[in-house]
Amino acid sequence: MAVNRVRGLAGVAGSLVFILTVASPARAQTPAQPPDAKPTFEIYGFAMLDLGHDFKQIDPNWFDTMRVTKLPSVEKQFGEDHNTFAGVRQSRLGVRSSTPTTLGDLKTTFEFELFGTGVDAGQTTFRLRHAYGEVGAFGAGQTWSPFMDPDVFPNSLEYWGPTGMVFFRNVQFRFMPLKGDNSFTIALERPGASGDAGVFADRIELQNIRPRFPLPDVSASYKAARKWGYVRAAGMLRLIKYDDVLADQFDLSGSATGWGINLSSNLNAGKNDVVRAQFVFGEGIQNYMNDSPVDVGVVRQPNNAITPVRGDPIPITGLVLFLDHTWNSKFSSTVGYSRQDNDNTADQAPNAFRVGQYALGNLLYYPVSNVMVGGELQWGRREHFSDGFHSDGLKLQFSFKYNFSYKLGGQ
Repeated sequence: MAVNRVRGLAGVAGSLVFILTVASPARAQTPAQPPDAKPTFEIYGFAMLDLGHDFKQIDPNWFDTMRVTKLPSVEKQFGEDHNTFAGVRQSRLGVRSSTPTTLGDLKTTFEFELFGTGVDAGQTTFRLRHAYGEVGAFGAGQTWSPFMDPDVFPNSLEYWGPTGMVFFRNVQFRFMPLKGDNSFTIALERPGASGDAGVFADRIELQNIRPRFPLPDVSASYKAARKWGYVRAAGMLRLIKYDDVLADQFDLSGSATGWGINLSSNLNAGKNDVVRAQFVFGEGIQNYMNDSPVDVGVVRQPNNAITPVRGDPIPITGLVLFLDHTWNSKFSSTVGYSRQDNDNTADQAPNAFRVGQYALGNLLYYPVSNVMVGGELQWGRREHFSDGFHSDGLKLQFSFKYNFSYKLGGQ
């Protein structure tokens, strides 16, 4: 039952803003800045070239990534092996500001990159990453989901990142009553999910299922930081509904509850090493993962004449384990492994994605400040539900990165 990633939170966020405004009439006016206020405005980003060789095959739209879900699902799906690639799609441009107010610093971020996805997959085009602002304990816009820990991402050249990582920038309204070394965040996020009709995908009845998300996704996280690093725990709860709009003898409408727990950490293993680790588990949270297929799978109910099939949330576990090592002021390396395991529902197709694996190792060189040159070997594997097929990816990538930043105002 194809459930589109159609999402919406504007009405909820608008209602919350209205309630807060009415409940606090004294704050309806823009607060005056302190006399010594010194706003800052920064333009930042980098230009980056990726050049490499793909020893295997991958979907041509994802030529410069190691997305295991885009590896071949049948033999020679994308032609023959060996392809050389080059691109600048990781290049990034952003602006951010900080303005002191009587409620605390007003912070904003507006950031783009050139990596096309969706209808622009495979293209070099502007793509929004962050459009976010916060003041005091409240934030709103598009930024990292609280269910995600961005600090788990390794210091790698490959763009897409570990397959078993929670990785999602989402539209949200968040409340942050605790900030600093120990922090707590809770958010209402834009909902969305996808579904797999499995072996019944060609049935007309299942082609008339429509998604509906009556409530926002709810996420929360708590982080405790110490000199040795930090530990972080995050949770997610969501409601996925699907409606049967075909007038026939069946009623295939239903719902599924998604939930997840994400445990993560950065550990300082000496002054030159950082261990980045994450373990996530749950059901129906695949669209919050970095590289997963669908959230809901089909299950038949042979003794139910009215609802012969239903949709169940697909259980998933994800693992990330990487080591970032600094050799000296000029060289660093990263090595690590990641995987995800989907517990496919009984009636998903035999070639449904089940397991993804991902590993890499690199050597990076920093000749001068704001310049990086490096090489990286990347491996990935896609494994199917029940047909026994798997495909591997193997790439060698070299990258050249040039950072820039210019700040106005402040001290």
